[in-house]
Amino acid sequence: MEKIAIFPGSFDPITLGHFDIIKRGIPLFDKIIVAIGVNADKKYMFSLEERKHFI
Repeated sequence: MEKIAIFPGSFDPITLGHFDIIKRGIPLFDKIIVAIGVNADKKYMFSLEERKHFI
């Protein structure tokens, strides 16, 4: 059975802490899905497209 992790967040901006969590998960999971959240009530520093590009 494939082990899949889902890492949700706004990633605005993505930080070294976010990257560290992803890096630590690589040996533990077969796949890590980074789920970028969008909240219409929140003002973002970066657009969704920019956040995708950063990741």
